[in-house]
Amino acid sequence: MKHNLVIFAALALQTFAVPWGTNYRAAKWAKRDKFDAFGWTLRNGTSNNGQGNGPMYSPIPSTLEQNPSYQAVTDFDFNSLQVGIHQEYLELDLFNYGLVRFSEKAFLDYGLTRDEIHLIRFFAQQEIGHAEVVSHMLGPNAAKPCKYAYNFNNIGEYFDFCQRVTRYGESGVYGFLPLLENRAVAQILLQSITTEARQQFAFRQFSGLFPVVEWFETGATQAMQWTLLSQHIVSCPPSNFERPVIFPIFPRLNITNNPNPIDPKHGPAIATNRTALTSPGRRVRMRWQEKGVPAGPYNQVTSSNATGAPAYAAWLSQYNVTYTPLENV
Repeated sequence: MKHNLVIFAALALQTFAVPWGTNYRAAKWAKRDKFDAFGWTLRNGTSNNGQGNGPMYSPIPSTLEQNPSYQAVTDFDFNSLQVGIHQEYLELDLFNYGLVRFSEKAFLDYGLTRDEIHLIRFFAQQEIGHAEVVSHMLGPNAAKPCKYAYNFNNIGEYFDFCQRVTRYGESGVYGFLPLLENRAVAQILLQSITTEARQQFAFRQFSGLFPVVEWFETGATQAMQWTLLSQHIVSCPPSNFERPVIFPIFPRLNITNNPNPIDPKHGPAIATNRTALTSPGRRVRMRWQEKGVPAGPYNQVTSSNATGAPAYAAWLSQYNVTYTPLENV
């Protein structure tokens, strides 16, 4: 109500400040430059009606492409988008699979409403559009859907799995998005990944977690994303081997005492005051694979450029990387 009064007062001030029948003219400092319907400055010094006034100003960047091509032409762009389309296909399958595996009654007993169940169905529909647009940008060598395996047994675990998948899917794109050489492709990908950010937010709410616990989302590399993504892909069609994903798969890291985010006391909610699952000083136990272990659907093996014995754990969070010395290796 307070905001409505402020807006009304401003409108009233404008109404009574100018007498009826007066041709109001803006002050010199308030005159607009010559823009077309999209806000761009017109090249020939004219406006839409030929009567624009004010100094010319061009907001058009030097990188603007007047006739953009929405195709991944360079190897870097193509290989990065190949990771992206594998992510989109997995999410499309994952969201639909949960709706098939668990009954409507099971979702309702968990604490969701029918409207919220439909939201998951709509998320799957979004992934159809995402997969299609990335496939078009990749062209005839775009990967096709694969077969997948998931490690959840109930609805709580399903939502936790979904919020993890959308988390590294979002972070992986943030990592390579500004490096794409075709800015038109980057723009389309940006508009899809911001949608996925909303999915991740909702899946955390369905999990009973605080929906967002950071100020800045973390960016990751293609290899980091592919390492996490590939472990859920069982096999891919032969046509995918024409241009498979080429980014390395790191040895799998497993936290053996990871906190369990599923808590019956914290059901689905818009937000909860459950902001942390760990505390300072907590000892983290982990195991990792050796190099050379077969991994992923494209006959890869785990690899790393590191030399010597493992000495530190690296924690990626928001803008920062924090290193922790390893003990009892």
